[in-house]
Amino acid sequence: MSEKPKLSQVLTHGRYATSFDAESAEEVYDPRKESLVRSMLTEIGEDPEREGLRRTPLRVAKAMDFLTSGYSLSAEEILKGAIFKEDVKEMVVVRDIEFYSMCEHHMLPFFGHAHVGYLPNGQVVGLSKVARVVDVFARRLQVQERLTNQVADALMEHLSAHGVAVVMEASHTCMMMRGVQKQRSTTVSSAMRGAFDANPSTRAEFMSFIRN
Repeated sequence: MSEKPKLSQVLTHGRYATSFDAESAEEVYDPRKESLVRSMLTEIGEDPEREGLRRTPLRVAKAMDFLTSGYSLSAEEILKGAIFKEDVKEMVVVRDIEFYSMCEHHMLPFFGHAHVGYLPNGQVVGLSKVARVVDVFARRLQVQERLTNQVADALMEHLSAHGVAVVMEASHTCMMMRGVQKQRSTTVSSAMRGAFDANPSTRAEFMSFIRN
């Protein structure tokens, strides 16, 4: 049996980057998860031993570990060491951050773009870390409203900013593929903290940036 790589290694070190995808004929990644997937395939009337499905339990186990990897990540750890003292007073906005998450009600994907702004309070953060904080919370079973607030709260806490604003726009496959089956609908959620909540002109400035 090949040793299952640690999730932190798979996610953070380039030499492990393909560990979720590499397969060998006899590989076992996570016996319990793979067994559960085989049982589900049987329950829906499939044959998990047919050629096209034989490696599906392994692939699903790997995929689920990646798609829910946010449970083992910490916004604080990501931001720590990437915050720098700078006398910047103007708004910083990172927009169009792609994210992919899983609806906790049906375990179907929802995906879209996040727009994040903050008002520095004597310090700034590396821009890539803003996108990584979005991933920390997106790679969990989620609802969009909670996801939006978690990103805003984490940045507000760890940046000690004057204010944080987060807007997320997403398409939900639980609405597109089942239920009402509305393929063109999108959901927009927002979370405003500090100056963005208290000052309408600050909030309006942020909204103008993400609409351009």
